[in-house]
Amino acid sequence: MKLLALGLLGMALVSVPQEIELGREANEKVKRDVTQFRDPAITGYMRALGARLARSARGPKYPYSFSMTDYREINAFALPGGPIWINRGVLHVATNESQVAGVLAHEIAHIAQRHAATQLEHGAFANWGLGLLSAMLGNSGGAATARTAAGAMTSGMFLKFSRDDEREADRVGLQILTRAGWDARGMVELFDVLRREQKRDPGSVEEFFSTHPSPQERMQLLQAEVARHSGGRRDSGEFQRMRARSLGLSPPRQTPK
Repeated sequence: MKLLALGLLGMALVSVPQEIELGREANEKVKRDVTQFRDPAITGYMRALGARLARSARGPKYPYSFSMTDYREINAFALPGGPIWINRGVLHVATNESQVAGVLAHEIAHIAQRHAATQLEHGAFANWGLGLLSAMLGNSGGAATARTAAGAMTSGMFLKFSRDDEREADRVGLQILTRAGWDARGMVELFDVLRREQKRDPGSVEEFFSTHPSPQERMQLLQAEVARHSGGRRDSGEFQRMRARSLGLSPPRQTPK
């Protein structure tokens, strides 16, 4: 019952190395299950953008990675231990680089604050109990159990962040965004983009709104923080070239239900 005792003492059950390994397994499953966007110029740009932001994240030194799906919906998600995915649709609706950087900074913040590890622990207890949590963390079960856990994570059983997690990811993500040198207004501007898209194309933001606080609420919470920051990189010619390149390719697909 050592794991349970640690939990009752308020100590993390999932260590950072375990979190990274579980995230690696989950990421391999995501790669098999989603339609990846593979344009080398655009994905290379997105990886470089994410890497610059990740260098400004605090907390454990995770092996952050940045990949793209070829889906039109405005969404992004983080897996435990470093993998981040962003839908191609985000690139299409953003009007400047700081807005896309704000999306990535939010996802980096989820990882840096270890929100996935917390949800993983809670989900394991709620769905499978202490025995399988122990196996997932390497005490028994080996690779097969890790793959089972990865499947559960990617199916959404565990990684549904709380509203408090989302608010914290906004706050910490804004700090990451500004430390990395981008204009803080980009994060708030994206909320306006989401509200616009909700009116124009509700299906493109349906999944986002089902798991995140409303843009209006998030804007209000961040306004004071944004006002304390001035300047920073707002846009780049490279962003506009990559966006134009993507818009010139075959349209992204709808996310499978």
